Amino acid sequence: MKQENSKKYFEEACQYIPGGVNSPVRAFQSVHREAPIFAKKAKGAYLWDEDDNRYLDYICSWGPMILGHNPDFVLQGVQEAILSGSSFGLPTKKEVELAKLIVQSVPCIEKVRLTTSGTEATMSAVRLSRAYTKRNKIIKFEGCYHGHSDALLVKSGSGLLTQGFQDSNGIPQSVLQDTITIPFGNKEKTLEYLQTKEIACIIVEPIPANMGVIESQKDFLQFLREETQNYGSLLIFDEVISGFRVALGGAQEYFKITPDLCTLGKIIGGGYPVGAFGGKEEIMNLIAPLGQVYHAGTLSGNPISVRAGYETLSYLMQHKSSIYLDITKKTEFLVKEIEKLIQKYEIPAVVQSMPSLFTIFFSEKEKVTNLEDALSSNVDFFTIYFNTLLENGILAPPSQFEAHFISHAHSEDDLKKTLKVIELAFQKIHEVM
Repeated sequence: MKQENSKKYFEEACQYIPGGVNSPVRAFQSVHREAPIFAKKAKGAYLWDEDDNRYLDYICSWGPMILGHNPDFVLQGVQEAILSGSSFGLPTKKEVELAKLIVQSVPCIEKVRLTTSGTEATMSAVRLSRAYTKRNKIIKFEGCYHGHSDALLVKSGSGLLTQGFQDSNGIPQSVLQDTITIPFGNKEKTLEYLQTKEIACIIVEPIPANMGVIESQKDFLQFLREETQNYGSLLIFDEVISGFRVALGGAQEYFKITPDLCTLGKIIGGGYPVGAFGGKEEIMNLIAPLGQVYHAGTLSGNPISVRAGYETLSYLMQHKSSIYLDITKKTEFLVKEIEKLIQKYEIPAVVQSMPSLFTIFFSEKEKVTNLEDALSSNVDFFTIYFNTLLENGILAPPSQFEAHFISHAHSEDDLKKTLKVIELAFQKIHEVM
């Protein structure tokens, strides 16, 4: 497989962009590649690089592409929107229509505010919760990633883990002292802090997917719901990944647990830059111009992103029964067959999944339940796995601590092809064990 063009562009990128990439995991450092692949185009379940290699794609732009890349109806809508203008800095009819679809779909949202990224959405939701409760401290869980704002970048997962560290330099101590981090699933510590009645909110990925996929237990989420209500704190579900992916109404529909606020992104923009935060009307009405919690953005509600999101969500709403059943069956099939291969080759690994996403942890543990468990994974085995897949036309996430995403566009033949290559990877791992 030739990669001359990708290597050339990466060398050039390193002269102008720190590390040659605009998001760390894209560098492919943790999987020991000389250079990342540079994407050229994508359609359906496939992506092509600048050397014209074709890959079956399980990154799916880290989650947005639930329908596959560039669906024709989304592309048509975006083309129509572009002809009218790329940005106005004024309200548009379509952003109202997108907001209406979100309110109709997501259980906790009575009002919603659009942003330009998931990071902005989570940052704003936390600010809003502090204003509503008149408290400063927040609780987050180790390994859960909520974007790269200062208050939420403490012991995060995702790219931080991929780079081999858990915190970022440049965060003031004054910020750190108001962010309390607890191992995911630890009820005792959570309750201990809630009982101080100093906690403005708990923010959590209801389905953690940034230290690899952690299969959430409903009883823990229910515990968070009940105890935040008991002690006057707000519960925020960060559904940037799980929103519209595990169900139309996200994890809160899947688990039947309704938070006070939630954040969204990825799928609601149909692959274009977007974020959102929403929740109870009483809380959301604190936002300017109604209240004094400030949030603004030149590109918030950008007409191109809004149109792509509107077309995507409309399609999901119209076909929700068939689409979510389809991707759930595909995920279950792939996971079950991978588990058979793990047993066949006696690989120290466990597959963890939720509808439409999964992670293979190369770990001795029977179940990975938190950050400490995830960090026990054998990254050398993952490197063999990743590179074997890549060299055989399968694009997996270039990190042990990320999720594989399955789209509606992945076919049965695609899944069978994937399993053949995974078996080849497991054979190589078995040989070096």
